[in-house]
Amino acid sequence: MHLSARPVAVLLAALALTAGLSVTGPPAFARSDEGRDTAQASDVSIAADTYTWKNARIDGGGFVPGIVFNRSEKNLAYARTDIGGAYRWDQTGKRWTPLLDWVDWDRWGWSGVVGLASDTADPDKVYAAVGTYTNSWDPTNGAVLRSSDRGASWKAAALPFKLGGNMPGRGMGERLAVDPNKNSVLYLGAPSGKGLWRSTDSGVTWSEVTAFPNPGNYAADPSDTSGYGSDNQGIVWVTFDERSGSAGSATQDIYVGVADKANTVYRSTDGGGTWSRIPGQPTGYLAHKGVLDSATGHLYLTLSDTGGPYDGAKGRIWRYDTGSGAWKDVSPVAEADTYHGFSGLSVDRQEPGTLMATAYSSWWPDTQIFRSTDSGATWTKAWDYTSYPNRSNRYTQDVSSVPWLSWGATPSPPETSPKLGWMTEALEIDPFDSDRMMYGTGATVYGTENLTSWDSGGRFTITPMVKGLEETAVNDLASPPSGAPLLSALGDIGGFRHTDLDAVPAMMFTSPNLDSTTSLDFAETAPGTVVRVGNADAAPHIGFSTDNGANWFQGSEPSGVTGGGTVAAAADGSGFVWSPEGAAVHRTTGYGNSWTPSTGIPAGATVESDRKNPRKFYGFKAGTFYVSTDSGASFTAKATGLPAEGNVRFKALPGTEGDIWLAGGASTGAYGLWRSTDSGASFTKSSGVDQADSVGFGKAAPGASYQSVFVSAKIGNVRGIFRSTDAGATWTRINDDAHQWGWTGAAITGDPRVYGRVYVSTNGRGIQVGESSGTGGGGTDPDPGPGGPPADADCSVTYEVTNQWAGGFQADVTVTNTGSTSYDGWQLGWTFPGGQKVTQMWNATHQQDGAKATARNVAWNGKVAPGSSAGFGFTGTWTATNAEPGAFTVDGEACAVA
Repeated sequence: MHLSARPVAVLLAALALTAGLSVTGPPAFARSDEGRDTAQASDVSIAADTYTWKNARIDGGGFVPGIVFNRSEKNLAYARTDIGGAYRWDQTGKRWTPLLDWVDWDRWGWSGVVGLASDTADPDKVYAAVGTYTNSWDPTNGAVLRSSDRGASWKAAALPFKLGGNMPGRGMGERLAVDPNKNSVLYLGAPSGKGLWRSTDSGVTWSEVTAFPNPGNYAADPSDTSGYGSDNQGIVWVTFDERSGSAGSATQDIYVGVADKANTVYRSTDGGGTWSRIPGQPTGYLAHKGVLDSATGHLYLTLSDTGGPYDGAKGRIWRYDTGSGAWKDVSPVAEADTYHGFSGLSVDRQEPGTLMATAYSSWWPDTQIFRSTDSGATWTKAWDYTSYPNRSNRYTQDVSSVPWLSWGATPSPPETSPKLGWMTEALEIDPFDSDRMMYGTGATVYGTENLTSWDSGGRFTITPMVKGLEETAVNDLASPPSGAPLLSALGDIGGFRHTDLDAVPAMMFTSPNLDSTTSLDFAETAPGTVVRVGNADAAPHIGFSTDNGANWFQGSEPSGVTGGGTVAAAADGSGFVWSPEGAAVHRTTGYGNSWTPSTGIPAGATVESDRKNPRKFYGFKAGTFYVSTDSGASFTAKATGLPAEGNVRFKALPGTEGDIWLAGGASTGAYGLWRSTDSGASFTKSSGVDQADSVGFGKAAPGASYQSVFVSAKIGNVRGIFRSTDAGATWTRINDDAHQWGWTGAAITGDPRVYGRVYVSTNGRGIQVGESSGTGGGGTDPDPGPGGPPADADCSVTYEVTNQWAGGFQADVTVTNTGSTSYDGWQLGWTFPGGQKVTQMWNATHQQDGAKATARNVAWNGKVAPGSSAGFGFTGTWTATNAEPGAFTVDGEACAVA
């Protein structure tokens, strides 16, 4: 089994997202001076509430194809994912910090990262080449993002072509590189026959290197009419020989890898002016990586007969002597003995001649890691056979921090549990520490801090180094009224039962193990009863639990089932309705022992249950709503005129029969939010909601008579996550421009036990958990805290430095309305005590005069209801100290400091 955000898992989402998106105007994203103009206010009542956001911890869950260490600053490292953005390593907490959560709905493809580059000459600078698909699934072109504060804020250079962070070949690289001698020069290898590109102004503008002779010709599957497998994988890596330049002068010798089995390595010896194929190079393979050991003058290539990351049946490792021009095959095994390609490749910058490589496509019995201390003349393996099937390992592996990595498996030798991994296309030795190595897999980041024990005959220890990196694609979410607060349906790793949102669950759902869970549900009045369905190579595709998802048993299924589809549980757990892929809608009154086809409803309909009446079920397909009053035995078509295009999701309100909310559609037709109070006989469209894609419910606000409604929607021309405490009469945006996570349309649900808490699905950034800072109206004023001045205005301010580095920092500020009337616009003022200066601000506009700074609301967060908050963030510089301001004013009046 392998884990990755494969197109299979996100194809429906991707296809749905292509509707109605355009790439017009400058790039739009938070923390950038190049963003679109702020959305104009509308007649829709939108307030703002500042939420705190975090992941429900899973730790990993997807493919990490790239890890990049900065070679001039210790402990500065980055990781890229195929659909979940980029991360920076935080050595203090030994965790990863997400850097691209600001990616917005319209440009969701920018969450896919195909290349990363950290500037050796100026470690504050980092670059990311972003874009998820090169075919029609991604509606926008790619871009190169640039940051001068280690990813705290970004600017973008839009490209005239697409990039493929989730395309075949995405483990090759790095496609993006900064000249180590002249850091204003960058190169980018493009897919799709677009060639080699160069920037000479630190990534602001890009142009094609027309002198480069070969745009590549390899495609994983030339017959694939979708454009996914048939795309030319193009230029796949760029490597500089730093010895051929000096500080301030461009590097002269540059090596480029090309997806062409006959011509896979090119070189320029004049700073990119001219290029030629290096004679004598290996043929019949693609060079996944090209790494130059400047201390020895050796360029190493890891080669595979395919582009990966799943495939690869043969491979080699070659060494090129840049001084003599001699090539040598230094592979650790004979070609006839390979059943895999080679990819992951790193040299030890502290120990010249030491290098490591991975057998990335060795699925069974395990991946393999190779190590040489003599420039590839001899090699040792991370594990080897003693007498088959028994094996001897040079390592010990401890996954206690992420126990689900064992998959609960007890395989027979030579397999082990946990495995070293699969899809191991990224491996990097810390350039400052020969003992530290990290490598990416299809599920996690593993690493060690005693690597050199390998050479002395001891064992090195492998542990997950993935905390903070959350890369799951979320298909469905449920929050029962008792038991675990959160149950999830995930792509590739099935799903989890979270009893503690801040702890990694011990194991994913098992019995059955589903590759991807597509839908799950619990019985509203008997929440111990849970059902889930999903995709697997063979039956079963359905599982049941009677203890709130703690333990599971497999169910039988109707003939013809090929995939999970959607499933619904009766309110009292007495029966289930299942709409699987490959078969008609069916019902059962037991736990899947026998199934009976439902009548009156088309195959492929989405199904849900009424949350009060156990005999009532609902269905929807192609603009028509269906209702059953006999436990799913038969359905009757009811309301029509609903969205006939796009993805549509609907939920019934817990505790109230027949109260249904429906979200979805496409910009080419009906699109929005509808509500029925008569069990689907009729629906009324919510006039204030422009678009909506998912809807869910949570605990009612204090004093409110209706449960909180949460939507992922576009309201008042603003895309975001919204909450209503008055049945949709007014809406409060609860996320902000720094927390958008690309596409959030699959699922959303509030927590029935905690007011304000919401769980949001993402397509690559895991499960986002939002907690309200407000009370939803009323409540007591917050304590100003020690040192806070008497408050003249009805407000409270929190100021938090969230990240700091030499000469720079990032801060988040929250303004809370502690009064009894709404703000209709606000202006916050303060004085910096340590010579700080704001450089960029998001979710507010700013001015600064000396030490005095002001921040004003933007259109969407100017209205702040009593008990609610508005927040903004900024990056800045400091020269003396970075002490926090001790006093704030709102509209000129002193405000409490929390």
